[in-house]
Amino acid sequence: MILLTPGPVQTHPTVRAAMNQDVAPWNAGFRPVYEEVRHRLRALAGGIDGAHVTLPLQGAGHMLMEAAIRSFVASGAAILIPMNGEYARRMARLAREAGRVVIELPLPDTRGARAEEVAEALSRHPEATHVAMVQSETGSGIVNDPAAIGAAVRAAGRRMILDAVSAFGALPLDLAAQPEVDAACFTSNKCLEGVPGFGFAVARVDRLEAGAGQAGSWSLDLSDVWKNTQVNGWGSMRFTGPVQAILAMRVALDRLDAEGGREVRLARYRANARALHEGFAALGLRPYLSAKDQGPIVVTVHQPEGLDFPRFIAAMERNGVTVSAYFTTDAPSFRVGAIGDVGLPEMRRAVEAVRDSLAELGLPRAA
Repeated sequence: MILLTPGPVQTHPTVRAAMNQDVAPWNAGFRPVYEEVRHRLRALAGGIDGAHVTLPLQGAGHMLMEAAIRSFVASGAAILIPMNGEYARRMARLAREAGRVVIELPLPDTRGARAEEVAEALSRHPEATHVAMVQSETGSGIVNDPAAIGAAVRAAGRRMILDAVSAFGALPLDLAAQPEVDAACFTSNKCLEGVPGFGFAVARVDRLEAGAGQAGSWSLDLSDVWKNTQVNGWGSMRFTGPVQAILAMRVALDRLDAEGGREVRLARYRANARALHEGFAALGLRPYLSAKDQGPIVVTVHQPEGLDFPRFIAAMERNGVTVSAYFTTDAPSFRVGAIGDVGLPEMRRAVEAVRDSLAELGLPRAA
């Protein structure tokens, strides 16, 4: 069975094997691993030693995004969100339920946000202290450009929180060149090809200190996570977490380095996505995005007319491929991930599985 969702992703056996031990997260023996992983993640984000710090939080990316919103945006303050996908909608819900005011910038879910659109929205909404943006929108597969959007945010004198959950480790990010970014948030899975369990924020130390006490939640207070690192001198995590995921993360980072780094991994994902996009089009299916707007993380396709979606998902699994069992686009669709420990052979198999699954359901397709 090949796992082709935009997360969790298929992992290498050595990554999974690293978890095959019991670990006490506060013991001295675990300390070097934990410190190493945090420093390597900061470097991968382009963070500056002393100015940025990597902060772990047990749980999913949604929990980390809520923590970032609570930690950097004052209660009752306004946050602008470019709304071009499901995960932007989820971010808006997290912000509202945390007591922040959300200003939505409506956009189509078929292309990335444009810097001039964000700049114009900020000029109309001086009350917005922050822009929160999803870098890679896995609802449809589009990519928003944090460097271009960040320049508009910086020019307007505002701050930015970046959801890099399905982007980090592949798509470009340089926090040293983007001082307007309070934090970039991601998880131990997705493009890092580790296992789920932890979220991470690479955050500015000065902004953590400025926002101390405003989270309104002990569990979701990144300033408190930062404070904890200062108390004990080496940054042991608060509370018990799935620390085996940290062991797996170290091996996953070793594999990223061995592959040639972020750019080489991105090239592999781009080739995967291109193979899926072209393969589905050759079957007579209609990709949700144009080739120029197609990102490298997930490829989404309009559902053929008459498709029984639950039966299709079951047929895909009979044909050896697991894909997302739900869709989040404005129009009915299905999506296939291009990330994880997979390459072109797995992409060919995925296209064949779609072809054979549609045939099982009696739906017409190209030869």
